[in-house]
Amino acid sequence: MAITKLRKNEIIAEYRTHESDTGSPEVQIAVLTAEINALNTHLSTHKKDFHSQRGLLKMVGRRRHLLKFLRENDVQRYRELITKLGLRR
Repeated sequence: MAITKLRKNEIIAEYRTHESDTGSPEVQIAVLTAEINALNTHLSTHKKDFHSQRGLLKMVGRRRHLLKFLRENDVQRYRELITKLGLRR
C-alpha cells in the first residue's frame, strides 16, 4: 500500500533542489503524490477501507496546502512542478 523506501529515495533524488535536500516543497509534494497514487490503486480494489480513505483525504489536504504555499512564494517553480507531476490537467 505505501511506497517503498527505494522508490521514495528515487523520487527525492529526482525532485530535490540541491544535494542534501529532502524537505523542500517540491520533494514533499512529489512524495505525497506518489503515496496518493498508490493509495488510489489500493482503494479501487478495497472500496470499503474507510480508514485508508481518511488517510488519503489527509494526504490530499496536505499536498494542497504545500502547493498553495509554493504557488504564493514562487509561481515558476509551482508551474514546473505541476507539469512534471501531471497535476491540474
